[in-house]
Amino acid sequence: MNFEYSESQKLFYELADNFGKEEIYPSALDWENKKTIPREVLEKAGNLGFAAMYIPEEVGGSGMTRLDAAIVFEALAKSCPSVSSFISIHNMCVWMINQFASESLKDILLPGLCNFEKVCSYCLTEPTSGSDAAALKTVAKKNNEGFLLKGEKSFISGGGYSDYYIVMSRTGQQGPGGVSAILVENGQSGLSFGKNEEKMGWKAQPTRSVILEDCFCPAKNLIGEEGKGFSYAMAGLDGGRINIAAAALGGAQSAFDIAKKYSNEREAFEKPISSFQSIQFKLAEMEIKLEAARSLLYKAAWKLDIKSHDSSKFCAIAKKFVTDNAFEVSNSSLQILGGYGYLTDYRIEKIVRDLRVHQILEGTNEIMQVIIARHILEEYRN
Repeated sequence: MNFEYSESQKLFYELADNFGKEEIYPSALDWENKKTIPREVLEKAGNLGFAAMYIPEEVGGSGMTRLDAAIVFEALAKSCPSVSSFISIHNMCVWMINQFASESLKDILLPGLCNFEKVCSYCLTEPTSGSDAAALKTVAKKNNEGFLLKGEKSFISGGGYSDYYIVMSRTGQQGPGGVSAILVENGQSGLSFGKNEEKMGWKAQPTRSVILEDCFCPAKNLIGEEGKGFSYAMAGLDGGRINIAAAALGGAQSAFDIAKKYSNEREAFEKPISSFQSIQFKLAEMEIKLEAARSLLYKAAWKLDIKSHDSSKFCAIAKKFVTDNAFEVSNSSLQILGGYGYLTDYRIEKIVRDLRVHQILEGTNEIMQVIIARHILEEYRN
């Protein structure tokens, strides 16, 4: 097994790292305060191929592997985990459209989505159904011309900002088999949004409820088959969990790099604090966590690329392990800086705030344990 980046992966990493340093990092705190990401920045990312990373080149994508994309999200997140994660959610949506939508719908949507002229959001969570996603209550009543949607989606990244929303809606019986994926376009009658949420982290991402009050969507906006939406949503989340873990890893690496530099420059008792064993042990533990997390993340992405039968299990394992350890590393980095780590200037407090939500979204880490255990027991019984 080769653990070195390929030549193309080195190029992807360098491209994303430089883009982050030049286009994201200098303005990240300002975007936090304004609670938005400038569209022109996303379009620049699109020009580099970061809007549709893992869909084929022949339909406008970059043709990357899932591992390639994880490397890109990790590199982007060193400059801002929030922006990297927002880009990752859009990529997940574009993959779902390319994978499951009709050819006619793809012809309409992909040209704009693949270069970030248009932005897409993923709408699954509701006020009363988070971890129990199959219990969603948003209803899509079918008529001769399409669907009439009624319900509310919560915590939607890009709510009120995106051009399209993939809305998981109930078109049939209770449970996962009655859920369909329907594309809602911004500006549709009956579509509105809640307030821009005040959040602990991910502040640059506009986050609102998506409210559907007899919102009409034409039949052509059904993604794939009726009743298959929940399976599409879960397939999207396998990759989404890899992406979110990669962004957490990049943020943690950035915090660790700051802590290493600080520990070698900061003096106490007439010598650098890096000379004290307590700091050395902390740095060693953080390095172990980062390297272990990276290895597991890349393995899970590889499993997804080769369509391994246990890829879903490994995506869940990686999501939990990487995000837990990334948060611990960023928090320990803040501790090394002491009072300075608590200041906005050093950026670590932002990373800590941003990475906390990575343990919650795309399925909480407790739900990851449920998924992992289910796979373990199924493997044993078979």
